[in-house]
Amino acid sequence: LSDPAGRELLVRTVTGRWDGLDILVNNAGTNIRKPWVAMTAEEREKVLGLNLTAPTELARSLHGHLRNGTGAAMVNVASVAALVDVGSGTAYAMSKAALLQFTRSLAVEWAADGIRVNAVAPWYIRTPLTRPVLDDPTRLERILARTPMRRVGEPQEVAAAVAFLAMDRSSYITGQCLVVDGGFLACGM
Repeated sequence: LSDPAGRELLVRTVTGRWDGLDILVNNAGTNIRKPWVAMTAEEREKVLGLNLTAPTELARSLHGHLRNGTGAAMVNVASVAALVDVGSGTAYAMSKAALLQFTRSLAVEWAADGIRVNAVAPWYIRTPLTRPVLDDPTRLERILARTPMRRVGEPQEVAAAVAFLAMDRSSYITGQCLVVDGGFLACGM
């Protein structure tokens, strides 16, 4: 999805198959854990391309189909790194923070078209992207010590939050970010 040709193929496939689109979930993401000054231009572009450019361009390209959908909703997957520094790196945090502001601004812009735009912001969720961190016992203990629920989240817990924001049960919610973090932000780090 960070490649324009890949996005164009996805858009052509969707628009060729359906006249309207009810739900768009922008879930793809990546990270390269390096200090900002140590990252090459290619590494920065990889992170920003998938975390920010891909969802914003997909939204732009699929706007008409979402407008033609029934109670359309877009949900962006951000991160608590968009809200506070969690040591995940500047490029990742910056891309997710920009995605949150994109969510808020687009919610206002697209409300007149009947399209709701929201986001979820997970803390550590057990995924292939977080495996290198969670497999390190020292790092895992630091994460658990900062998480009141004393566990790592599971993908289905984020999926449930996304599903809620995408469905009619949340039809009066737009421009919001639902944090899925086991209480991490509530304890003030």
